[in-house]
Amino acid sequence: MPNPVRTIEHLTIAMPDGIRLAARLWLPEGAETAPVPAILEYIPYRKRDGTRSRDEAMHGWFAAHGYAAIRVDMRGSGDSEGLLDDEYLPLEQEDACAVIAWIAQQSWCDGKVGMIGKSWGGFNALQVAARRPPALRAVISVCSTDDRYADDVHFMGGALLADNLWWGSAMMAWQALPPTPSLHGEGWREAWEKRLDHLPFFPAIWASEQHRGTYWRQGSVCEDWSAIEVPVFAVGGWADAYSNAIPRLLEHLPGPRLGLIGPWAHHYPHQGTPGPAIGFLEEALRWWDHWLKGQDNGIMSEPMLRAYMQERGTSEEGRNGRWIGEASWPSRLITRRPMFLSPGQLWWRPAPAAELAIRSPLWCGAGGGEWMSSGLPGEAPADQRLDDGLSLVFDSKELADRTEILGAPELVLEIASDRPTAQIHVRLCDVAPDGSSERVSYAILNLTHRDGHAEPKPLTPGEFETVRIRLNDCAHAFVAGNRIRLSIATSAWPMVWPAREQATLTVRTGEAALILPVRRPRREDAALAFPPVSMAETGPVHTSRPPQAERRFSLDLIEGTAHLVVDGDAFGSAPMRFEEIATDFAHKLRREFSIRDGEPHSARQTVTHHCTLACDGIEFRIEAEARMIANDENFEISARIQAFQDWVEIADRSFHEVIPRRLV
Repeated sequence: MPNPVRTIEHLTIAMPDGIRLAARLWLPEGAETAPVPAILEYIPYRKRDGTRSRDEAMHGWFAAHGYAAIRVDMRGSGDSEGLLDDEYLPLEQEDACAVIAWIAQQSWCDGKVGMIGKSWGGFNALQVAARRPPALRAVISVCSTDDRYADDVHFMGGALLADNLWWGSAMMAWQALPPTPSLHGEGWREAWEKRLDHLPFFPAIWASEQHRGTYWRQGSVCEDWSAIEVPVFAVGGWADAYSNAIPRLLEHLPGPRLGLIGPWAHHYPHQGTPGPAIGFLEEALRWWDHWLKGQDNGIMSEPMLRAYMQERGTSEEGRNGRWIGEASWPSRLITRRPMFLSPGQLWWRPAPAAELAIRSPLWCGAGGGEWMSSGLPGEAPADQRLDDGLSLVFDSKELADRTEILGAPELVLEIASDRPTAQIHVRLCDVAPDGSSERVSYAILNLTHRDGHAEPKPLTPGEFETVRIRLNDCAHAFVAGNRIRLSIATSAWPMVWPAREQATLTVRTGEAALILPVRRPRREDAALAFPPVSMAETGPVHTSRPPQAERRFSLDLIEGTAHLVVDGDAFGSAPMRFEEIATDFAHKLRREFSIRDGEPHSARQTVTHHCTLACDGIEFRIEAEARMIANDENFEISARIQAFQDWVEIADRSFHEVIPRRLV
């Protein structure tokens, strides 16, 4: 590390209304006398214990390379004062602008600020950029989105994601934890009790907003691309759920921008799994040096988009593949080539017309893995033969030549439903000579949203309509000898909640086509490379055992009932002890799903969280449970949060809400 670093464990920043936000600060030696630019990360995930080691590895590294790095707990979270009402509210963005103004005025800052964040922090980095605080000069947004309805943890294609319940209940459990008593000082218990009393019922809030209206447009930067003028570096991973936004940001943002998409799940790329991980902090430093220090280091001469072209299989490093680059986006190297559907087959030319019907079992989709993967065992899609056998399947012939795609495949179908509400689950797969089927991309569409997410409309049973379905962006090389497969199903359990009725869909082939974004190879790609992983040292962390993870799928062949249980340490983190601050933290998560074929209203989902925090000689424990069921008219969501201090119950809050279904 080129510079010694001083860490300030805890400081507070006053907001205009008097609420104080808690922060942790890393300063390069001499910054007080020779001010430096600053880098802000602003999230609700507990700086003291929740993201401690991850923060040290990244922010300590930035500080060692000449930047003040500051990690701030949002209002109502971690060690900050106030109350958290919801995600991405205007007040959250206003607080961030106040934090940026405060940073710019400090003796150790030269007045220039960059903002970095992953997931929630990636969202609000874009949202804050759209507010144009004067000191903000550049942004790195990782695993985020420009459209809160289309590409976030609540809905996919107008269908309600199961992740809405587990993520919402996780937020409730974390927000039920107290501020650190020794840092908050007198009144910490009162502040904790206020936080418990005020706890929002997150999964119900989000499930009630079923169409893309005002609620979701607020904070979706795609509503006004021109609002973002600062340079943006958009980063993500193909194994994550948040890669679709990166091509859109590159296409529409008016200012300087770069994109980077690797093979990773929901991680910063220097800690990315599946690998190969890269020296992302080196790339981030080049970005900051250029935009915050004015160095002409060549980063803006890199391709606008650098992406990992994946192939089947894995190596010691992770996914097989290579890096490719595009000078601009949309790319001139990409040709949209249709493959036409005929019974059981995909052709490069129009095919004879036929009508094919499909009504998948309600548990079709069990091989789909997680909507948002953390790179843990079992989270990636399984061999798709598990679901292909329950779907309409269209296969190409064995490919004579290698075929590479980059971008979003699209499916154009003539389709009819026998019910006014229905779902369609489309998968693009790479089939090896041994028959194994690997998912390359997919899409789920609530067909009442076929003309848009703002104003859904029922289907007319028996009436054929042309529907265009955009699959997730991807980069994949189909090698010679393999086949391209398109699979169409009518359910995607348990990733999304089933439609109100179990529909039969009829697909009319002939003109129906899968349109692939075929990319020509580029000789310059061979020169693309990244430095090896480099991070700052972290404080000593002790784990008493390896991480635990379990994933079990079972099918009762008599009743036709499917069960899925996912159990283990949340995000693959075993119980941790942070030696420097004598603090222990653990989070266990269990999710249970069940559904019976032929009965959409048999669907059940239960999530339980067990969180423990031991600090300042006190042990805190949060027990959280959330459940969801539905009938033809309503969703019914309930939750219970219990908070304990040294085994004495401090709070027991129950939540219950019945939410009308509006074509979901």
